[in-house]
Amino acid sequence: MLDIALLVRVHVDALIAAQNDMGVCDAIRRNKPVGKPATMSAPHLPKVAGIDPTVPVSAHTAGPLSEVPAAPGAFIQDRLAGWVSDLTTLHELTERLARTSTLDDALHELLDAGAALVGARRGLIAFEPSDRRGPVSTIGLGLAHAELGQIETVPRSATSYGRILEGLPNADGPLTTPDLLGDTSLDPRRREVAARLGYAASYALPITTERTGRLAAAVWLYDEPAEPLERQRHLVGLYAGYAAEHLARLLELERARTDVATIAEELLPSRLPRVPGVQLAVRHHAAPQSGSDWYDALALPEGALGLSVGSVGGSGPSALAAMGRLRAGLRAYAVMEGEDPVAVLSDLELLMRLTEPARSATALFAYCEPTRRKILLAGAGHTPPLIVGDRRTEFVETTLSAPLGMLACWEAPSVEIAPAPGETVLLYTDGLLRRAGDSMDRAFARLHSAAASVPKALRHDAGSVADHVVRTVLPDGIDRGDGTEDVVLLAARFD
Repeated sequence: MLDIALLVRVHVDALIAAQNDMGVCDAIRRNKPVGKPATMSAPHLPKVAGIDPTVPVSAHTAGPLSEVPAAPGAFIQDRLAGWVSDLTTLHELTERLARTSTLDDALHELLDAGAALVGARRGLIAFEPSDRRGPVSTIGLGLAHAELGQIETVPRSATSYGRILEGLPNADGPLTTPDLLGDTSLDPRRREVAARLGYAASYALPITTERTGRLAAAVWLYDEPAEPLERQRHLVGLYAGYAAEHLARLLELERARTDVATIAEELLPSRLPRVPGVQLAVRHHAAPQSGSDWYDALALPEGALGLSVGSVGGSGPSALAAMGRLRAGLRAYAVMEGEDPVAVLSDLELLMRLTEPARSATALFAYCEPTRRKILLAGAGHTPPLIVGDRRTEFVETTLSAPLGMLACWEAPSVEIAPAPGETVLLYTDGLLRRAGDSMDRAFARLHSAAASVPKALRHDAGSVADHVVRTVLPDGIDRGDGTEDVVLLAARFD
């Protein structure tokens, strides 16, 4: 992005140089010696921060030097004023673009800024990276969704943005169509859609970088036959170059987040088991910057069921990998000695000390016998389960214990609970509480209130209970937030 301090310094230097040249011109005109040959060339126009002085100035600036022979200094000052104005505008627009943190916001900003630079009112940008790895999106400016759909009915090879995206010949630079309705060589369908939507000219630019190749194609639409001035083309071309680099960085981040989220989902159960006497439901969201919370439900011998939730300290790919290893280890221990939750977590503690010595984790494991409505559970620094029923809504009093990896040897007594018919047990991670935005005490109270307010008509279904609790605790939605907290809510309703 442009450095405003550097630009100011360049402008000052250019102005001083121009003033010196103006003094030389005056001396030459008055036949005064200046220490240089009398055949000195005309004042040299400096190239400032990417703005080419050979490109004609904006309409409001002075004309060629030959039209104002008596005042070359006024011409130079006017030219410099035009450059300063253009650079200031370019700087402000690139600063606004740099503040965007998502692809969608950056595409909207690029479309708005480009329209201002070329003097258009409407436009669209089709984001389709040439490597075809996605994401793909089309965004309009001043065009409704239905209008974008009409434009997309035109064969791609007949549209300027389509030619850019398809890599057709002569489509690696700007494409100008100054009179869509009057140019009979254009595809009839393109002219028909333009007449229907009320635009008469277009100007399209490829959005590319050397490293990633083509990223998108932007096209701006004019209500009347027109085309941008050469100065406007130069400015929007510079801006598009900055925008392409910014979009490439955001694309890389977006793909990395998507990859992490995909891996996080693949490390968790693809479906919940069906065990007689209990109904299961889960609501889970892996934050783009985290993904270290897990849940599991495992059918065990003799109609038993193992339920677990947990969270690994840290974030990023390494925490995600640690989560996968711990969850896999816990499943193995549950199969071997699931009827003793304390033994399961003790083995998991040993596994952590051997394979993840620098990490800590919270975990809760419950061994359930649905036909007997009996649950034996143990927790390691984890949030207590919540029982929801017609006659009670209460947290289970678990023994206070440290997280795994915090002590040389972990062990805590288990707790036995007996849910009544129709009651639901909620297991969750602390991300649900932290996302509520309150202190932990208030967050627990908010969760309790949400569970107690579940309508009786919804309590027959574990998924409905989970949905009501999540909507009440997180009214903005489980998928929204600061991107740093995972959310897990596992509901088990006993018949």
